Amino acid sequence: MIRVENLSVNYGAVRALREVSFEAPLGQITAVLGANGAGKTTLLRTISGLVSPKSGQIHLGDVDLVGKATENIARLGVGHVPEGRGVIEELTVEDNLRLGALASKVNLSEGLEEQYVRFPVLGDRRKKYCATLSGGERQMLAMARALIAKPRVLLLDEPSLGLAPQVTSQLMKSIHQLCDSQSLTVILVEQNAKSALRIAHQAVVLHLGSVVASGDATTVGDDEDLRRYYLGVVVP
Repeated sequence: MIRVENLSVNYGAVRALREVSFEAPLGQITAVLGANGAGKTTLLRTISGLVSPKSGQIHLGDVDLVGKATENIARLGVGHVPEGRGVIEELTVEDNLRLGALASKVNLSEGLEEQYVRFPVLGDRRKKYCATLSGGERQMLAMARALIAKPRVLLLDEPSLGLAPQVTSQLMKSIHQLCDSQSLTVILVEQNAKSALRIAHQAVVLHLGSVVASGDATTVGDDEDLRRYYLGVVVP
């Protein structure tokens, strides 16, 4: 479980997060929703140690992650797939996956094969340079690069960004299947609220750095005021 308690983050005079608290249970998908500027990406970057909070705590089980180096947080089992995918275009698919395994103790050959079975298209393109991949293939590679280290927690930042609706649907199904098969704790940041709520177990809604709602994903999705004012979902 990831437990966030009273987390506040400042960028100079700007308060990006304001006393954010929520729990992301083991084996469940927690969707973090909200408009641009709500603080969603800052939240994930703070959990993975890329941003230092002004105050608050982040616990992975009994371990407080605040103050730990990013690489040490990764070794504790937190995988982070950032917005924009971040694959290295000049390297092959397999070389990108090898980078994901560097900080872990996994058997590399077994880890590679596991990802090729999970994402067959990556196996077909393992020797191809990433510059030749489509947007959907790059997103699969970014996820596989995080998963090869066998994380306990997976942070996903806008995985559907720039993808066609059909590809987004396939990607969301893959995330749901991963959560079930691996018993992962998944924190999914998405601006596409409808897609995220379809697969999430629970949801947290941020507005200007503060939590304005949290609870069961179906309950959050059925709240017309939340959908209209915070999620950008048209209410019929």
